Amino acid sequence: MKYQLLIFDWDGTLMDSEARIIACMEAASHDLELPNPGKATIRNIIGLGLEEAVQTLFPGRNPAVQQRIVDRYRHHFLTADSTPSPLFSGVVPMLHDLKQRGYWLAVATGKGRTGLQKVLGDTELEQMFLATRCAGDTASKPNPQMLFELLDELGVEADQALMIGDTEYDLQMAQNANMQALAVSYGVHEQERLLQYDPVGCVDSISELHSWF
Repeated sequence: MKYQLLIFDWDGTLMDSEARIIACMEAASHDLELPNPGKATIRNIIGLGLEEAVQTLFPGRNPAVQQRIVDRYRHHFLTADSTPSPLFSGVVPMLHDLKQRGYWLAVATGKGRTGLQKVLGDTELEQMFLATRCAGDTASKPNPQMLFELLDELGVEADQALMIGDTEYDLQMAQNANMQALAVSYGVHEQERLLQYDPVGCVDSISELHSWF
C-alpha cells in the first residue's frame, strides 16, 4: 500500500449533511433576528470550524453575538433540527473493506467534538477510526495542526498518509502539512475549485473513491 493512514473529512465526504448544516445556520440567524446569509454563502463555509464559520458569515458582530449564534447553531444541530443527514451510499462497505485490507482510518473534521461523537454514535462507525480530530480540539482547517496531531498520535509520517476531502479547506490543510490529498467532487466545493490545490486525484462518487484504492 502506498499509504498506511487514510484521513477522512466528515461533512460532504462521508456524510451528506449539507442540507442540515444550512438549515441549522439559517435557524440560528432567525432565532437572533439576524439577516439570513443565504444557502450559497453558508454552503461555502462548510468545512471550517463553527467559530470560524460564524465569523465569516457574520463579520463585524461583537464576540458575544457571535457566541450566541454558535450556541443556537449547536442547539439546532444537536437537538432541535430533524433534517436528514445520511451517510453517502456505499460509505459503510467502503470503510469496512479498507479497514479489512489493512488501512488505518482517521477523521479530521470541522465539526465540534460533541457533534462528531453524535454522528459517530448515530452511524455506529466509531470503531472504524483509530483516531479523530475536530476543530474544537485544535486549530481549524486549513491550519495543519489537526493532521500533525493525528500523525503524531498514530506514529505515521506525512508521506504515508492521505487526506480525503470535499473542500478547499481540506486540500489546503494537507498542503500545509506536506501531505498528499485526494479530492471528492460530490460534496460542497466544485471540481474546478478543488483542482487548483493539486490533489493526487479527484473522484465523483463513493464508488469511484472506493475503486481508487
